Amino acid sequence: MNLKKISLLGASCFAFMAAWSPKDAAAIPAYARQTGQSCSACHFQRYPLLNAYGRAFKMSGYTQKGSQPTIEDTDLSLPSTLNAAVVSKFRYQKTNGTGVTSTTNKGSFQLPDETSLFLAGRVAKNIGFQADVTIKSGAPGLVGFKMPFVFPQADYNFLAVPFLTDAQGAAYGYELLNTGAVEYSRVLENGRETSAQQYIVKDPNGAVTTAGVALVAQHKKYGYVSVTPYSLASGGATGVQDFAPHSFIKYIRSVYTHPDKLGTFDLAGGAQIWTGDTNVGPAAATTTTHASAWALDLQAQGKAGDYPLGVYLAYANAAKTLATDPAPNMFNANAKNKSAFTVLGDLGIIPSKLGLEMAYRVAKSGDVGDDKDNAFTFGAIYNVAKNVAFQLNHSMYSSGSGVTSHDGNLTTLVMFSAF
Repeated sequence: MNLKKISLLGASCFAFMAAWSPKDAAAIPAYARQTGQSCSACHFQRYPLLNAYGRAFKMSGYTQKGSQPTIEDTDLSLPSTLNAAVVSKFRYQKTNGTGVTSTTNKGSFQLPDETSLFLAGRVAKNIGFQADVTIKSGAPGLVGFKMPFVFPQADYNFLAVPFLTDAQGAAYGYELLNTGAVEYSRVLENGRETSAQQYIVKDPNGAVTTAGVALVAQHKKYGYVSVTPYSLASGGATGVQDFAPHSFIKYIRSVYTHPDKLGTFDLAGGAQIWTGDTNVGPAAATTTTHASAWALDLQAQGKAGDYPLGVYLAYANAAKTLATDPAPNMFNANAKNKSAFTVLGDLGIIPSKLGLEMAYRVAKSGDVGDDKDNAFTFGAIYNVAKNVAFQLNHSMYSSGSGVTSHDGNLTTLVMFSAF
């Protein structure tokens, strides 16, 4: 099981949510301790879903101060305490298929699925950081790191965010929406079933360490554009990254945030593009990896009467790989295009306590033959406390004869905690 990480999405509260792994934890207690803010200040309904204030917090590079004392001097503004948090996820998964290679057909307890120590917060006036250290047995070590450098100019913020991640991919550098544009920002745990981007760019068989820098131009009201050159780990024991200029893949992200609400709803939408080639491997055995994918997404967050309601739509597409191509598309090695459209609704029937979710995916897997790969998912999220939550997902598939990416319907139960 791949470790998932969090991009500290601007959260300034005791983050929680059963749908995410520890490394998905944007609103970790480390930021709550720095800012003194409650969860509702940054989040729509619950962690990790950001509201407008949460987006502004992330845009500041996680540098906002609260009541916590700081050490101040010329070119120095450092919290007097190194803020830390422990985030853990326990998960049970069950599929009802018959495939002998599936480890979940008889049920699988993942205890813990993930456990991480986060060190995060303010480094200087316009510099923040996140260090994610997994403390799960058998796999200790640094699995995520980012350090936003922020250059404010009137109505704009310009950011440079160098980063390293073992599972989130290039979008980990900077992301503000809740559509699953990066894995940590999905609404439900069953991410490939409920987010078109995750269906396209999330490798179901594993993840590759990614390093790069997100270069962001952000208008404080209207959104941002980011360009992220990045490279992939060699996969060898040395973990060498090839950062030669010709070897960078490029990830491009644009987001528009509507400055005014439409009724009670906060609107935002955008586009993503992955393109280019990279050389992966030690010098004696370098291979070329190609990226070709794009996505569109839209979200609306507000209220239906007295009940919080979030609606999330996304479409994503990965180009086919032809026999004449010099390298396979890292997102789709098949001879047919791979695509997905997802729509998800998230209704808080007991605001900040209990939410119900429904999602539908219409997809083409790109597999040979009938590649229809649709899915219907429903979920429930119950917040026991501000920093402890349970989530239940159930996904049902309607697939063509050529689809082999899953084996039976999937049920997932997660307990998430942060302290």
